[in-house]
Amino acid sequence: MSLITIPQSLLPAGLFVDDVTVDDDRVTFVARAAEPSIACPSCGFPSARVHSSYERRIADLAWQGRTVEPRVRVRRLRCRNSACTRRIFAEQLPRIAAARARCTGRLREIRHQIAIALGGRPGARLARQLGLPVSANTLLRLLQSVAVPAYQPPRVVGIDDWAWRRGTRYGTIVCDLERNRVIDLLPDRKADTVADWLRRNPGIEMVARDRAGAYADGIRRGAPEAIQVADRWHLLRNLGDAVQTVAERHRKAVRAAAFQVAETAHADTLAEADPPAGVEECQRAERRERRQEMYDELVRLRGLGLTADQIAPVIGLSKPAIFRWLKTGGPPQHRKPRPGLSGPCLAVLEERWAEGCRNAGRLWRDLRERGFKASGPTVRRWAQARRRGGPGVLAEPVAKVAAAWPAPSKRQCARLLTARNEDLDPKERAFVAHLAVAAPKLAEAAELAKRFDTMLKDGAPEELDVWLATARDTELASFAQGLERDYAAVRAALAEPWSTSPVEGQINKLKVLKRQMYGRAKHDLLRNRLLAA
Repeated sequence: MSLITIPQSLLPAGLFVDDVTVDDDRVTFVARAAEPSIACPSCGFPSARVHSSYERRIADLAWQGRTVEPRVRVRRLRCRNSACTRRIFAEQLPRIAAARARCTGRLREIRHQIAIALGGRPGARLARQLGLPVSANTLLRLLQSVAVPAYQPPRVVGIDDWAWRRGTRYGTIVCDLERNRVIDLLPDRKADTVADWLRRNPGIEMVARDRAGAYADGIRRGAPEAIQVADRWHLLRNLGDAVQTVAERHRKAVRAAAFQVAETAHADTLAEADPPAGVEECQRAERRERRQEMYDELVRLRGLGLTADQIAPVIGLSKPAIFRWLKTGGPPQHRKPRPGLSGPCLAVLEERWAEGCRNAGRLWRDLRERGFKASGPTVRRWAQARRRGGPGVLAEPVAKVAAAWPAPSKRQCARLLTARNEDLDPKERAFVAHLAVAAPKLAEAAELAKRFDTMLKDGAPEELDVWLATARDTELASFAQGLERDYAAVRAALAEPWSTSPVEGQINKLKVLKRQMYGRAKHDLLRNRLLAA
């Protein structure tokens, strides 16, 4: 412990220091008010007559990493005005700390900024490192006690929902789109809550929102004169969902178009490389390789001087097989001839194929019913070859051909149908062309979706009525009916520049603040922190 002199400029204003004590982690100084006389809070008559005094301990800013504790001798004074009802009063320190406060005003402001930036626990850890120890609960209470800054009356606002807990509970955030700042946080997303807030904030001329019916109803009730603007991103999202639904209805045509592209891709692959073997050929090749490995091991063990009795259990062959393999100089080559089809069988199959029967199992049953002897795999290989375009070429399995270009999902299909032609690769363009032939209604819906996208991006409200009239009798009729129910807001989206995109950015900021608070994010606390930040 030592005694030093601290410059008066580093001390709280309005104090005169009598004594300073510096420890390893703390600085304590004894001070008193500099004013000789104090005005009575009741009558305002100045007095310097001391009745008594007491010591008031107040936390202050840190000094060189040490906590600072001013111990102020507060005087109790007698009022000199005989007509005053207050006889004794204590001097206040308005320039240093508020009444009953346990820290100076400047330390309170620092703690408030830490609470805004980091919240409770992280803020308490930082404050401890800075020599300003404070609990997390104190920081949170400070956030709740400080009034949020006032905002200028907005003219254009955007509202959107955000998740307290996804799928269970939601709130509403309100932003001033002209100034790009959050002006309020509502505890839910009900129409009554939105309507009450709009009534308390008159003068709003335009409200940007998503397609939620609760918001539309709340705006109509709370600000009937305000123009509602549907968010353009949500419109495109709804359009994409509608196209996906249509693509799912035509899933059979999607698969057929994808298979046509896959056949072409597979044929190109075969033309560029050696013709791959079928499934049976691959299995036979694997067995040949396995027998060759066994023979190599047999020769190696024989070269080591082992007998046939010793080699047999190691490689899994009998003694006669070992002698036979060694005598022939290699493993046996099993070339089983593939069964063929007789001329009458081929005639029946060609006849049934011309009639439109493409199922190999049914073709085989027809042959059996007519008394012909043919195996199911043989008929299946013939049908695969016919699908390839000729009876002399053995076809690959359908699954293997389809794997060359798998059928896209409904979401991928919607993207391909609504994308620009120059943004697609040759296979994707071929798929769109095949799909237009297989499912013309789906292609019509895709063209309407492209027109709506262009109309939305170009901002052409005059084309909306024509588009709606065209879409009523198409696969997008349900989507068009939804637009007609929200006609005014959709038309405003084509004519006005406002959207909820800035609101989405503020929601990201809100999520970060909420997660920083480790579950201590009630509505009032989270609202105060967001608005203060």
